[in-house]
Amino acid sequence: MTQTSHKEALGSARRHEPPKRSRPMSIEEYRTLVADECHRRVNGGRRNKYHAERTGGHASRKEHARAGELRLMQRAGIISGLREQVPFVLIPAQRDREGTLLERMCRYIADFVYTDGEGRTVVEDTKGVRTDEYVIKRKLMLHVHGIRIREI
Repeated sequence: MTQTSHKEALGSARRHEPPKRSRPMSIEEYRTLVADECHRRVNGGRRNKYHAERTGGHASRKEHARAGELRLMQRAGIISGLREQVPFVLIPAQRDREGTLLERMCRYIADFVYTDGEGRTVVEDTKGVRTDEYVIKRKLMLHVHGIRIREI
């Protein structure tokens, strides 16, 4: 039986050691590796669960495109008062008699809020995936504030 040094034993257990390759990496594999590494650096190692990519300060390309459309509509006078990332409190924070926080507030953050040409307030959300959490918050928005969310 051969003895292994402490350093050799630790070296094989390192997490960030690249895998041993029996063949050269293809250009496609290299591009994927570089793109993944860049994504990790930019997003702190987090990937979006639904593969949406942040674009122009927005949560997804779809939201970014809609923001551009709404800005053009506002310049044309079709809508007014455009606001982005507007919070709505659905359930206020719960505190005991001494003021200690028991439960944090529950809120919905609308992607866009604006006034249409007929003077109605419109709350919009650009959806790629309707999660269970979103569906509950949409129902609470209708129940608590009487607002129907327009999904794009």
